Amino acid sequence: MATTLNSGFTMPIIGLGVWRMESQQVKDLILNAIKIGYRHFDCAAKYKNEEEVGEALKEAFNSGLVKREDLFITTKLWNSDHGHVVEACKDSLRKLQLDYLDLYLVHFPVPTRHTDTTISLETTWRAMEDLVSMGLVRSIGISNYGVIMVRDCLAYSKIKPAVNQIETHPYFQRDSLVKFCQKHGVCVTAHTPLGGAAANTELFGTVSCLDDQLLKGLAGKYKKTAAQIALRWGIQRKTVVIPKSSKWERLKENFQVFDFELSKEDMELIGNMDKKYRTNQPAKFWGIDIYG
Repeated sequence: MATTLNSGFTMPIIGLGVWRMESQQVKDLILNAIKIGYRHFDCAAKYKNEEEVGEALKEAFNSGLVKREDLFITTKLWNSDHGHVVEACKDSLRKLQLDYLDLYLVHFPVPTRHTDTTISLETTWRAMEDLVSMGLVRSIGISNYGVIMVRDCLAYSKIKPAVNQIETHPYFQRDSLVKFCQKHGVCVTAHTPLGGAAANTELFGTVSCLDDQLLKGLAGKYKKTAAQIALRWGIQRKTVVIPKSSKWERLKENFQVFDFELSKEDMELIGNMDKKYRTNQPAKFWGIDIYG
């Protein structure tokens, strides 16, 4: 249930993303998730709920539910903080009430302007590497990087990125990017492993792969849900999956993906579902096409 990163640390292969979790829900959801068995939580400064996550973690530790070393906590550097990485990381640590992060990611390859200079991604990465030597972060990585940006990061880095967190699901499989990362020892985490479902439909007007008849048919065959089939497919292609849910039943359902295995033939059937269909389009609010 865990993969070993190129940093030598292990990361659980399923986690819970906290994007769009309402502040008042966060504490109960995280505590319940820990009771279900989740040990990996994916946060970000941009999600505006690190303080609530921190309160939940504090209660989990103080009550003896889990120890700090039992959990894998990820958070991310926002676009506006590329020029002050150390300060941003320390701010996240303060809000999360942690001494160190298991993983810190560059959220998007989009540094915004600081005073009169534009911060390069290489400059940002140098500061990310400093976090490791300072003991603030165990592993560092990138998010939403395409093949060329991953290649560039591998070329200029002293500490290789441990993870590239990207959107990937049956409708957006990105095989060349996934295989390139894996070939070079960069673990791929799927941040939208269910195709965004209702959240991305609401925000971006997209459709979800979970409504596809093929996934529904496989769900009947394996006596699972379409979401469980999509998550199992992601795990079997050796990606880490971090589905998000605010519902207790879905939290349990998304975690129950270790008691079955998709056949080679069914993996190939899902492999043929690819539509190169991106559902997560935050840059539409920024007025730029970061994927162009």
